[in-house]
Amino acid sequence: MILCCGEALVDLVQRDEEGGNVFRAYNGGGIYNTAIALGRLGEQVGLFGGMSKDVFGESLRAQLRAAHVSEKFLRIKDRHTTLAIVKVNAEGNAHYFFIDDASAGRWIEKKDMPKLASTIKALMVGGIHMASEPAGSTYEAFAKKAAKNHVIAMDPNVRPPHIKDRKKFLARLSRMIAISDILKISDDDVKWVTGSSDLTKAAKSFLKKGAKIVAITRGGAGCHLFTTRFSFDAAAPAVKVADTVGAGDTFNAGLLHALNTQGLFAKKAIAEISEEQLKTAANYAMRAAAVTVSRPGADPPWAHEMQ
Repeated sequence: MILCCGEALVDLVQRDEEGGNVFRAYNGGGIYNTAIALGRLGEQVGLFGGMSKDVFGESLRAQLRAAHVSEKFLRIKDRHTTLAIVKVNAEGNAHYFFIDDASAGRWIEKKDMPKLASTIKALMVGGIHMASEPAGSTYEAFAKKAAKNHVIAMDPNVRPPHIKDRKKFLARLSRMIAISDILKISDDDVKWVTGSSDLTKAAKSFLKKGAKIVAITRGGAGCHLFTTRFSFDAAAPAVKVADTVGAGDTFNAGLLHALNTQGLFAKKAIAEISEEQLKTAANYAMRAAAVTVSRPGADPPWAHEMQ
């Protein structure tokens, strides 16, 4: 099983339609989207995080069930669901504003951490609550506990409007990279984190900190992948873009699924991965993400769509 650790929220996406602006609600959140995508691709997957009892929480749980994602790691709380107000520009790129201060997702505490069952092979961690308390400390502590014997994949999914203390966030990110086997990060996130557009320099820095695989996504321009032994580019399939919501999350799921399919869910195997093995996984991940961007909202592919 892959245990996804992080936020579940609702995206209120603004769209210009006849009669004025319309907001449409889509279940989302980086880690939630990744869990849904993994379930749809056929992985055994669970979601660890706080979830509300409200109507949005009910919808989020219903979609988890439909994608065969285990709910037993959820912590149901009498707080509201995190809301992300999303503005999509003419190029299909999304910009976010969050309503989160008293949310069920943010108020996940160390006492809520589940046991690391023997069936769990890997953790996928990250998302907006890495910048929140008490959730950020909880997920960091859980990942640190798991890191000795479990594959750790991380995507910081940086959302600057949600980060109130940049210095504290960057310190946590550095600690998390040090215990992560796989780091996926977008080129925009690299620029925000490092202050530079030099992706190769950034990747080398992340590898030096401790990551074994660094994947830097670049939207329609594809993805750069790096290890200490080799690097290469994976191309993005040409598709008509509806919007980019959930693209990186689907990439995460596709990459993890393809690595597991190749029998690589062990720390030693990830550290010693061959270029051919990683290319196979990266190309599958790019194809999966291409399906998601071709339709509105975070709507990742099912296994039969990847045949």
